[in-house]
Amino acid sequence: MATAGLTPEQVTTFRQNGYLIIRTALTPSTVQSLLAETNRLLTSFSLKDHPLTRFSTGEKTDHVGDDYFLTSGDKIRFFFEEDAFDEAGSLTKPQEKAINKIGHGLHAQSPPFAHLIDEAALAETGEASPAAIARSLGYRDPRCLQSMIICKQPEIGGAVPPHQDSTFLYTDPPSATGFWYALEDATLENGCLSFLPGSHRWAAVEKRLVRREGGVGTEMVDNAGARFPGGAGEERPHRAEGYVPGEVKAGDLVLIHGNLLHKSERNTSLKGRIIYTFHIIEAEGTCYDERNWLQPPEGGFTRLHS
Repeated sequence: MATAGLTPEQVTTFRQNGYLIIRTALTPSTVQSLLAETNRLLTSFSLKDHPLTRFSTGEKTDHVGDDYFLTSGDKIRFFFEEDAFDEAGSLTKPQEKAINKIGHGLHAQSPPFAHLIDEAALAETGEASPAAIARSLGYRDPRCLQSMIICKQPEIGGAVPPHQDSTFLYTDPPSATGFWYALEDATLENGCLSFLPGSHRWAAVEKRLVRREGGVGTEMVDNAGARFPGGAGEERPHRAEGYVPGEVKAGDLVLIHGNLLHKSERNTSLKGRIIYTFHIIEAEGTCYDERNWLQPPEGGFTRLHS
C-alpha cells in the first residue's frame, strides 16, 4: 500500500548509500499522463516576451540571476538549453526540443503533477507516497519547495557536474531530499544519473546559492551554517572517483539525500530523457532564511498532503 512508506531495509539502504531506487513507483497510466502534460506545456507556451533565459549547469551563476528565474517558485516557467542557440542568439531547435527544464511550481500549478504529493489519491492507485516515504525517513513537517521537469534533450542535453541539492535548497541544518521520477528510460546512452555512494556522510555542504545583496542576481557563498543534517558527518575532501550509474525505467523513483554528490553526463544520443523531480525540506526545527534564492510564496511552502 502507498501509505506504508519505506521498508526497514529500504531505509537502511538509503541511510547507507544516500540514494534509493524504488522500481515502478508510478503506474504506466500516470507516467503517460505526466508525459502528456509535459508535451502540452512544451508546445503551448509562447515565445513572445519570453526572456529566453538559459539554464547553465556549470560553475556560472549569472544564468539564475534574472527576475524570470527568481520569481518562478510558484509559477510554471521555461528555461532553455545553452546549446539551443546559434552565435546570433537565435534558436536552432523547435521550442519543445530546446527546453532544459520547466519549473519551479509544477506541484502547485499543474494537477497531473500535484497528484504525486496527494497521499489520498496515491493510496487509491497503490503508487509510492512521498508523504509516507518522508515519515519513514523521520520528517515531521515535510514541505515541497520546488518542482521541475528536466528534459535532457537529444544531442544538446547538457552535462550536470557533481553537486549536492542542499547547496541550492539550504536549511540550517541541511534537510533536503530529492524525489526524482523517470518519465522515460534513463540510461548511460542518454545521460542517466550517477551517484557517489555514501558521500552524504562525509561531503559537507560547503557552499550555498544565495541572492546577491539587494535581491538582484545570485552568487555562491561559503556556508557559515551547519554542513550536515543534525550535525552528524565526518567531513572529508571531495573525490572524483567511485561514481555508480543509476539506470532506471520509466515509472521508477530515485530518492536523493541533500548532501549526496551526484551528476549526469551530456546527452549526445538521439534519444531524449524526460524526468520530473521535486524536493522536500524539514520545516520543523530548521531555519530557511531570506538569503536563499528561492523564497516561499504567500502561505509558505507546500505541506505534503496527508
